[in-house]
Amino acid sequence: EVQLQASGGGLVQARGSLRLSCAFSGFTFDDPAIGWFRQAPGKEREGVSCISSPDGSTYYADSVKGRFTMSRDNAKNTGYLQMNYLKPEDTAVYYCAAETLSGGNCVLNKMVYEYWGQGTLVTVSS
Repeated sequence: EVQLQASGGGLVQARGSLRLSCAFSGFTFDDPAIGWFRQAPGKEREGVSCISSPDGSTYYADSVKGRFTMSRDNAKNTGYLQMNYLKPEDTAVYYCAAETLSGGNCVLNKMVYEYWGQGTLVTVSS
């Protein structure tokens, strides 16, 4: 059974940092591409970042470029999202997701992700 567990959210002041983790398990073949998405109240879920497997190439939404860094440790079956210089507009529930149908190459399109974690809340105060 495939499982994803997101963690690391919390309350932080503007310009602060948080690191989110996404532990994944149950993938029997190749390691999946991992994506981070977020959903603020009253808004649609949007792509934040994703990381391909196995070359580890990353993609970022324009709104987080230069502030967020995504990485993964396949030996630990975990993906990470380091978030620096957080802004109040980054406040949202953050979800990690995995997809296996693109040969490990990630895209920031929520429609292609087959598996989703439960979300972790990030609140940035001004």
